[in-house]
Amino acid sequence: LNGFTILKGTECDILSDGKMDLPDSLLGDLDFVVGSVHSAFRQDIDTMTDRIIKAIHNENVDCIGHPTGRLIQKRRAYNVNMERVFEAAAEQGVMMEINAYPERLDLDDVNCRAAMERGITVVIGTDSHSPNQMEFMPLGVSVARRGWLEAKNVANTYSLDELRKLLDRC
Repeated sequence: LNGFTILKGTECDILSDGKMDLPDSLLGDLDFVVGSVHSAFRQDIDTMTDRIIKAIHNENVDCIGHPTGRLIQKRRAYNVNMERVFEAAAEQGVMMEINAYPERLDLDDVNCRAAMERGITVVIGTDSHSPNQMEFMPLGVSVARRGWLEAKNVANTYSLDELRKLLDRC
């Protein structure tokens, strides 16, 4: 079919030591890699922060997913120094996700604004596990708006050429 492009990507676990749970040889073949913490949530602030920063420095990671790990009314954000995470992400050109899943909404509006002020591009993702969950996208857009983000700050608004240039930078 003509008229559209499908990019290859994955959400890859950031292991407790900051390594990715898939080999770099595989991640390097993908167009887009989101690194996310899915375990060992109770690490101390320095360990968790260093863990995420190590993932940010992985040449294959384009974005950090649900960066604080919170689940609204279920789990608090893990202990992480977002200032240091944002500093590393800005330095490496790694994006941050606004996860629009209603139980996450992570990044929140305050962290969106902080990311934007450091020049970090944001991606809005729905964390969909079924087609009807794509309907969560407006929730992520609302978070971005509350954080004063504009279209130029959100990779979802980019043309394919603009997105490819951004990914080449990461």
